[in-house]
Amino acid sequence: MLHRLTEKGLICITQPHHAWLAGQLALCWGNEQFGTLTPRVEVCLGAEIHDIGWLMWEQSPTLNRETGYPHKFTELVTQVHIDIWSSAKQLAMPMGRYAALLVSMHGTGLYERFTSWQNSASSIQIVQDFLKREYEFQEKLIDTLIHDEYYAQYATREVIERNQKLVATWDTLSILLCQRFTGQQEVTQVPTINGTISLQLTLRENKNNCDRITVSPWPFRESEVNLVYEGRLLSSTFNDEQRMRDALMQDCWVTLSTTLESGKD
Repeated sequence: MLHRLTEKGLICITQPHHAWLAGQLALCWGNEQFGTLTPRVEVCLGAEIHDIGWLMWEQSPTLNRETGYPHKFTELVTQVHIDIWSSAKQLAMPMGRYAALLVSMHGTGLYERFTSWQNSASSIQIVQDFLKREYEFQEKLIDTLIHDEYYAQYATREVIERNQKLVATWDTLSILLCQRFTGQQEVTQVPTINGTISLQLTLRENKNNCDRITVSPWPFRESEVNLVYEGRLLSSTFNDEQRMRDALMQDCWVTLSTTLESGKD
């Protein structure tokens, strides 16, 4: 779950919904500098379902008793986080091999880039066992794709790694938009047609639940991108987990929107 703190309380955005926003970004992505998506439909699907493993947890989120709010995705203990990501590939597979591969690689990529799990011997062992299982799954899946007449061209290491970086880029962008930021933010390691680059995001306006943000250099096909997504507003904190869950089931929905426009390249 992602948090956006406002004057009226905490807006909670589920991980699958944040992934849907990443999918919206993927659908708009690509131009002369940033290239195209290949295979386009499968990569967009991978972005849209990259947090599919969170579906069950988000139906019964747990309470962080220190804050009185549902746990953020960064606040869960290693074993819970691993259990969530271990289920992701099975949930994604019925939607297609390529999307399932990107979901699995996004999960392993998170543990490769962010190493807070290296804080105890037990945590290290849990993650290492997870990575071993996922890497084996990925290799077997890539092998089937290489021997597929249609997917072989998209199963090279170069193409797969580029698509993995793209999903990571949209994931980061979506998190920034969902949680809202002030001033400027930088997103690094963004694939272009001939390497990687950093994007600079600048918040120009935040009015109620509507934001206007400039992005430079501009990675989208159109000159402006309009995004709509949802969260649920909790106007108070909780000391009882079931009461917190019940509150999230009430009519507390909030519609959020962000307009992205080109900054100075």
